[in-house]
Amino acid sequence: METALTKELIRLGKERVKNLPVEGFVPGQGSLHPLFMLIGEAPGETEIGNLIPFSGRAGKELMKFFDRLEVSREDVYITSTVRSRPYKIKQKVSVKTGEKTIRKYNRPPTKKEIIAHAPLLDAEIQTVNPPIILTMGNIGLKRILGNVGTITELHGQLYTGPIQKLQSLNSNQFIWTEKNYRVFSTFHPAAIFYNRQLQSLIMEDLTTFKRLIH
Repeated sequence: METALTKELIRLGKERVKNLPVEGFVPGQGSLHPLFMLIGEAPGETEIGNLIPFSGRAGKELMKFFDRLEVSREDVYITSTVRSRPYKIKQKVSVKTGEKTIRKYNRPPTKKEIIAHAPLLDAEIQTVNPPIILTMGNIGLKRILGNVGTITELHGQLYTGPIQKLQSLNSNQFIWTEKNYRVFSTFHPAAIFYNRQLQSLIMEDLTTFKRLIH
Protein backbone atom coordinates (compact mmCIF):
# COMPACT_ATOMS: atom_id res chain seq x y z
CA MET A 1 0.00 0.00 0.00
CA GLU A 2 2.01 2.95 -1.27
CA THR A 3 0.32 6.32 -1.49
CA ALA A 4 2.04 9.71 -1.43
CA LEU A 5 1.27 9.85 2.31
CA THR A 6 2.62 6.40 3.15
CA LYS A 7 5.75 7.01 1.06
CA GLU A 8 6.43 10.11 3.13
CA LEU A 9 5.70 8.27 6.40
CA ILE A 10 8.03 5.44 5.35
CA ARG A 11 10.76 8.00 4.63
CA LEU A 12 10.13 9.65 8.00
CA GLY A 13 10.11 6.32 9.83
CA LYS A 14 13.44 5.30 8.30
CA GLU A 15 14.91 8.68 9.18
CA ARG A 16 13.84 8.43 12.81
CA VAL A 17 15.44 5.02 13.40
CA LYS A 18 18.61 5.47 11.33
CA ASN A 19 20.82 5.81 14.43
CA LEU A 20 19.09 3.05 16.41
CA PRO A 21 20.07 -0.66 16.53
CA VAL A 22 17.60 -1.71 13.83
CA GLU A 23 18.01 -2.77 10.21
CA GLY A 24 15.96 -3.06 7.04
CA PHE A 25 12.41 -1.96 6.42
CA VAL A 26 9.38 -4.14 5.61
CA PRO A 27 6.17 -2.45 4.40
CA GLY A 28 2.71 -3.79 5.17
CA GLN A 29 1.31 -6.17 2.58
CA GLY A 30 -1.98 -7.67 1.49
CA SER A 31 -5.56 -6.91 0.55
CA LEU A 32 -6.84 -3.36 0.91
CA HIS A 33 -10.28 -4.89 1.54
CA PRO A 34 -9.28 -7.68 3.91
CA LEU A 35 -11.21 -10.03 6.14
CA PHE A 36 -8.97 -8.67 8.89
CA MET A 37 -5.76 -6.73 9.53
CA LEU A 38 -3.01 -8.60 11.35
CA ILE A 39 -0.61 -6.55 13.47
CA GLY A 40 2.55 -8.28 14.67
CA GLU A 41 5.68 -7.06 16.45
CA ALA A 42 8.56 -6.44 14.02
CA PRO A 43 10.30 -8.19 11.13
CA GLY A 44 13.12 -10.63 11.71
CA GLU A 45 16.19 -11.58 9.72
CA THR A 46 14.27 -13.44 7.01
CA GLU A 47 11.72 -10.66 6.52
CA ILE A 48 14.25 -7.88 6.02
CA GLY A 49 15.88 -10.05 3.38
CA ASN A 50 12.81 -10.83 1.28
CA LEU A 51 10.55 -7.92 2.38
CA ILE A 52 7.63 -10.29 3.07
CA PRO A 53 5.97 -9.94 6.51
CA PHE A 54 5.81 -13.15 8.56
CA SER A 55 7.90 -15.20 6.12
CA GLY A 56 10.44 -16.64 8.56
CA ARG A 57 10.07 -19.37 11.14
CA ALA A 58 7.13 -17.65 12.85
CA GLY A 59 5.56 -17.15 9.44
CA LYS A 60 5.43 -20.91 8.89
CA GLU A 61 3.43 -21.24 12.11
CA LEU A 62 1.21 -18.36 11.00
CA MET A 63 0.36 -20.23 7.78
CA LYS A 64 -0.88 -23.12 9.94
CA PHE A 65 -3.05 -20.59 11.78
CA PHE A 66 -4.38 -19.31 8.45
CA ASP A 67 -5.25 -22.89 7.46
CA ARG A 68 -7.21 -23.15 10.69
CA LEU A 69 -9.01 -19.91 9.85
CA GLU A 70 -9.54 -21.00 6.21
CA VAL A 71 -7.93 -17.81 4.88
CA SER A 72 -4.92 -17.07 2.68
CA ARG A 73 -2.44 -14.19 2.68
CA GLU A 74 -4.51 -12.62 -0.10
CA ASP A 75 -7.46 -12.31 2.30
CA VAL A 76 -5.51 -10.43 4.96
CA TYR A 77 -3.57 -7.18 5.37
CA ILE A 78 -0.40 -8.06 7.30
CA THR A 79 1.67 -5.43 9.04
CA SER A 80 3.63 -4.84 12.25
CA THR A 81 4.15 -2.35 15.03
CA VAL A 82 7.75 -1.66 13.97
CA ARG A 83 8.91 -2.12 10.36
CA SER A 84 12.66 -2.46 10.89
CA ARG A 85 14.30 -5.39 12.63
CA PRO A 86 15.36 -4.52 16.20
CA TYR A 87 18.49 -6.47 17.03
CA LYS A 88 21.08 -6.99 19.73
CA ILE A 89 24.62 -8.21 19.13
CA LYS A 90 25.78 -11.20 21.16
CA GLN A 91 28.89 -13.29 21.25
CA LYS A 92 28.51 -17.04 21.12
CA VAL A 93 31.23 -19.52 22.08
CA SER A 94 31.22 -23.00 20.57
CA VAL A 95 31.27 -25.71 23.23
CA LYS A 96 33.21 -28.02 20.91
CA THR A 97 35.84 -25.70 19.44
CA GLY A 98 35.81 -22.67 21.71
CA GLU A 99 35.44 -20.52 18.60
CA LYS A 100 33.77 -17.17 19.20
CA THR A 101 31.18 -15.82 16.78
CA ILE A 102 29.35 -12.52 16.94
CA ARG A 103 25.89 -12.23 15.42
CA LYS A 104 22.67 -10.26 15.57
CA TYR A 105 19.66 -11.57 17.46
CA ASN A 106 16.08 -10.33 17.44
CA ARG A 107 14.87 -8.32 20.44
CA PRO A 108 11.60 -6.58 21.37
CA PRO A 109 11.29 -3.03 19.99
CA THR A 110 11.70 -0.08 22.33
CA LYS A 111 9.09 2.61 22.89
CA LYS A 112 11.16 5.01 20.78
CA GLU A 113 11.17 2.56 17.87
CA ILE A 114 7.44 1.97 18.22
CA ILE A 115 6.73 5.71 18.16
CA ALA A 116 9.02 6.22 15.15
CA HIS A 117 6.83 3.95 13.03
CA ALA A 118 3.49 4.75 14.70
CA PRO A 119 2.31 7.29 12.07
CA LEU A 120 2.66 4.70 9.32
CA LEU A 121 0.59 2.11 11.19
CA ASP A 122 -2.02 4.77 12.00
CA ALA A 123 -2.25 5.66 8.30
CA GLU A 124 -2.59 2.00 7.31
CA ILE A 125 -5.42 1.43 9.77
CA GLN A 126 -7.22 4.54 8.57
CA THR A 127 -6.78 3.66 4.89
CA VAL A 128 -7.56 -0.06 5.07
CA ASN A 129 -10.32 0.46 7.66
CA PRO A 130 -10.37 -3.24 8.52
CA PRO A 131 -13.57 -4.88 9.77
CA ILE A 132 -11.54 -6.39 12.59
CA ILE A 133 -7.92 -6.18 13.79
CA LEU A 134 -6.01 -9.25 14.99
CA THR A 135 -3.06 -8.40 17.24
CA MET A 136 -0.46 -11.10 17.84
CA GLY A 137 1.70 -10.85 20.94
CA ASN A 138 2.13 -8.24 23.67
CA ILE A 139 3.76 -5.58 21.49
CA GLY A 140 0.91 -5.43 18.97
CA LEU A 141 -1.70 -5.58 21.72
CA LYS A 142 -0.22 -2.71 23.72
CA ARG A 143 0.39 -0.59 20.64
CA ILE A 144 -3.32 -0.73 19.81
CA LEU A 145 -4.96 -0.89 23.25
CA GLY A 146 -2.37 0.56 25.60
CA ASN A 147 -1.52 -0.92 28.98
CA VAL A 148 -4.83 -2.70 29.44
CA GLY A 149 -3.21 -5.98 30.37
CA THR A 150 -0.98 -8.72 29.00
CA ILE A 151 -1.71 -11.09 26.16
CA THR A 152 -1.92 -13.90 28.73
CA GLU A 153 -4.82 -12.07 30.37
CA LEU A 154 -6.59 -10.82 27.24
CA HIS A 155 -6.08 -13.45 24.56
CA GLY A 156 -9.20 -14.83 22.94
CA GLN A 157 -11.30 -11.78 23.80
CA LEU A 158 -13.01 -9.35 21.45
CA TYR A 159 -12.66 -5.65 22.26
CA THR A 160 -14.86 -3.03 20.63
CA GLY A 161 -14.00 0.63 21.14
CA PRO A 162 -11.39 3.30 20.39
CA ILE A 163 -7.76 2.37 19.75
CA GLN A 164 -4.50 4.23 20.23
CA LYS A 165 -2.98 6.53 17.63
CA LEU A 166 -0.09 8.96 17.86
CA GLN A 167 -1.30 12.40 18.95
CA SER A 168 0.54 14.12 16.09
CA LEU A 169 3.40 13.42 13.70
CA ASN A 170 5.97 14.95 16.07
CA SER A 171 4.42 13.74 19.30
CA ASN A 172 5.59 10.88 21.52
CA GLN A 173 2.19 10.47 23.16
CA PHE A 174 -0.71 8.28 22.15
CA ILE A 175 -4.36 9.34 22.25
CA TRP A 176 -7.58 7.44 21.56
CA THR A 177 -9.35 7.47 18.21
CA GLU A 178 -12.85 8.85 17.89
CA LYS A 179 -13.76 5.87 15.75
CA ASN A 180 -14.47 2.48 17.33
CA TYR A 181 -12.71 -0.67 16.12
CA ARG A 182 -13.07 -4.38 16.77
CA VAL A 183 -9.83 -5.88 18.09
CA PHE A 184 -9.12 -9.53 18.84
CA SER A 185 -5.85 -10.63 20.42
CA THR A 186 -3.89 -13.86 20.56
CA PHE A 187 -0.31 -14.97 21.16
CA HIS A 188 2.46 -14.35 18.66
CA PRO A 189 3.25 -17.48 16.59
CA ALA A 190 6.86 -17.38 17.83
CA ALA A 191 5.61 -17.90 21.40
CA ILE A 192 5.06 -21.56 20.56
CA PHE A 193 8.81 -22.05 20.12
CA TYR A 194 9.35 -21.26 23.80
CA ASN A 195 6.18 -22.74 25.24
CA ARG A 196 4.48 -25.52 23.28
CA GLN A 197 1.63 -25.55 25.79
CA LEU A 198 0.40 -22.29 24.28
CA GLN A 199 -0.53 -24.07 21.05
CA SER A 200 -3.82 -25.38 22.42
CA LEU A 201 -4.74 -21.91 23.73
CA ILE A 202 -3.97 -20.36 20.34
CA MET A 203 -6.10 -22.97 18.57
CA GLU A 204 -9.00 -22.14 20.88
CA ASP A 205 -8.52 -18.43 20.16
CA LEU A 206 -8.49 -19.08 16.42
CA THR A 207 -11.70 -21.09 16.64
CA THR A 208 -13.36 -18.09 18.27
CA PHE A 209 -11.81 -15.65 15.80
CA LYS A 210 -12.91 -17.75 12.81
CA ARG A 211 -16.54 -17.24 13.83
CA LEU A 212 -15.96 -13.48 13.83
CA ILE A 213 -14.53 -13.23 10.31
CA HIS A 214 -16.72 -15.65 8.34
